[in-house]
Amino acid sequence: MASQDWFDKDFYKVLGVSKDVSEADLKKAYRKLARTYHPDSTQGDAAKEAKFKEISEAYSVLSDKDQREEYDQIRAMGSGSARFQAPGSGGAGGFEDVFSRFGQSRGGSYQSADFDDLFSMFGQQGGGFGSGRFGQSTGGFRGYGCPQRGADVTARTTLDFQTAVRGETITLAGEDGKPFKVKIPAGVADGQKIRLRGRGRPSPDGGESGDIVVQVTVRPHPVFTRDGLNLRVTVPVTFTEAALGATIEVPTLGGDPVKLRVAPGTPSGRVLRVKGRGVQTSKGTGDLLAEVQVAVPAHLDDKAREALERFHELEPRENPRADLMAKARE
Repeated sequence: MASQDWFDKDFYKVLGVSKDVSEADLKKAYRKLARTYHPDSTQGDAAKEAKFKEISEAYSVLSDKDQREEYDQIRAMGSGSARFQAPGSGGAGGFEDVFSRFGQSRGGSYQSADFDDLFSMFGQQGGGFGSGRFGQSTGGFRGYGCPQRGADVTARTTLDFQTAVRGETITLAGEDGKPFKVKIPAGVADGQKIRLRGRGRPSPDGGESGDIVVQVTVRPHPVFTRDGLNLRVTVPVTFTEAALGATIEVPTLGGDPVKLRVAPGTPSGRVLRVKGRGVQTSKGTGDLLAEVQVAVPAHLDDKAREALERFHELEPRENPRADLMAKARE
């Protein structure tokens, strides 16, 4: 970067920090801005890409101790009258005067040895500002001057329902064929992604490694379904159990069945709750929800049919659809 740019650009202002900002706060401020203006998230917005380049240039200088000292010295020199001034403008002590101290030739050019002396004022052993690094790409963020993060690696796994609910450590094969372990947290859902930070591809220029992103598919269970942290199961009961009441057994996931009391007159669709027998995670524990469904017999022998016909003659003359009809007319 040309020395004139060092005078004109306030890198502290670009990053929104004070001149005495610590390295940690400087990095935090840069990362926040980089996430906002990174070209991968701005979808071709030229203005935001230009802003990102400006942010990256500022950070590449201020994050380097030597370059930051050098920049502060030049900015301090330029805070007064040390600016480029046209000959005869009457200004004294301008930037041209600084160069003239190191042997300006009559033709207006400067000898390279004189420049070396000038640069040595700012802690350099010959060469340019920042050892030629300032304003140059380090290969990261599309060449905008900061280390490039390594690429993520995607992996997939299919789990049975119980493994997904209970959690387990499994072994998968990486892209290079080497196995790696993944801790599946209890309650992982179908389609969820598990991120293993820093386990992906290494950075090409010393930055952070990428991640391994494991996408999970969960096989359906023949009996249970997920409802948040709750497990649901449909439990058939006979007509007489629903009408007269009964104690029935209900299965649990991977455990012994539990007994539930079905109250007399229980209709289809009523949900009975078993506390604490759902999905157990660090965020909480769900319940087992047993939905009662009255099973209608498909085949009746003569005696059963006769018994039902006698019951039909005795049952209350109530129309269970009367309320439905009344609401439909509203």
